[in-house]
Amino acid sequence: MGSGIGIGLLGLGTVGGGVASILQSPSERHPLVADLKLVRVAVRDLNRPRSVELPNEILTTDPAVVINDPAVDVVVEVIGGIEPARSLILQAIAAGKSVVTANKAVIARHGEEIADAAAKAGVYVLIEAAVGGGIPIIETAQAIPGGEPD
Repeated sequence: MGSGIGIGLLGLGTVGGGVASILQSPSERHPLVADLKLVRVAVRDLNRPRSVELPNEILTTDPAVVINDPAVDVVVEVIGGIEPARSLILQAIAAGKSVVTANKAVIARHGEEIADAAAKAGVYVLIEAAVGGGIPIIETAQAIPGGEPD
């Protein structure tokens, strides 16, 4: 496939840093996820030291920039908690983006609302435990038109 599948990451803590690290090393990834590209990352503080080095131009403090970026095909929510996670997931769905989350709290409390919104928008919401947080990215890559490896 051409330019790959654009990933927008909401959060860059422990789980988000791990996801970003994997996405920044395409040569070390399984061929199934080789076409995933990290294109935008929302963080709370641009100046905070991080466990993974990312280009400044993909970082923002505004999650809407990630959600509304036309290069982002899939939003990965790893900020945790109920809010603003719920609102951001719903905004991503409304923007036509599939969502991957490891956020058990928001799914337990608002899973039905999120699933209904995704069904109406025709997008996917994939949920995994934090230890398997990368697994839904593979499933999403397979489900998106053109997401199959060549």
